[in-house]
Amino acid sequence: MTNRYDAEGAQSRFQPGSNEQVLSNKLGLCDPEEMDDAELVLLEKLYQSVLIEDLPDRSITIEDLQDWHRQWLGNIYPWAGDVRAVDLGKDGFFFAAAPQIPRLLDGFEKSCLAKYTPCGPDLDENLIHAIAVTHVEFILIHPFREGNERLSRLLADVMAVQAGYVPLDYSSWERNKEAYFSAIHQGLNGNYEPMEYWVRQALWT
Repeated sequence: MTNRYDAEGAQSRFQPGSNEQVLSNKLGLCDPEEMDDAELVLLEKLYQSVLIEDLPDRSITIEDLQDWHRQWLGNIYPWAGDVRAVDLGKDGFFFAAAPQIPRLLDGFEKSCLAKYTPCGPDLDENLIHAIAVTHVEFILIHPFREGNERLSRLLADVMAVQAGYVPLDYSSWERNKEAYFSAIHQGLNGNYEPMEYWVRQALWT
């Protein structure tokens, strides 16, 4: 088990020479674009592994998510697969406080992953609701130091493929980022309908 304070230190450090634009990494990369490229190449390999070579036909677990994160970023970051030990926010919105993450992940596994996965082929609107709730709750927790949005999309794609669909087309989310983030925020109050709209766009386009 990772020492929380060691993890916090490692997760707080930036790569020397990166002007605090790139997290400290095993590759010694300082350029954000080079890091994006490296992460993308490894993400494609993860998709190949999870969606094509070994699609899980059972309930997804928190351990699966940690394994996927480690498989994806383990060659880049020493803390890959570990839960976040630092607080994170985006555009003035703060995700779950780091000390709360283990408890929140336990609840997420019970109320989302165990409840909705594996997704069956007869879900349709239920599938949209399942993906929307799971996506919102995962993003609000933001359990990892890096890569939460991309991992959340992999999880949504796994759920869709389990149900017999193809992976989602996220282009509408990219074109409407403000509305997408608004849908995430509305999930704080248990309102998942806005996110269901965006899942419907991504699933049926």
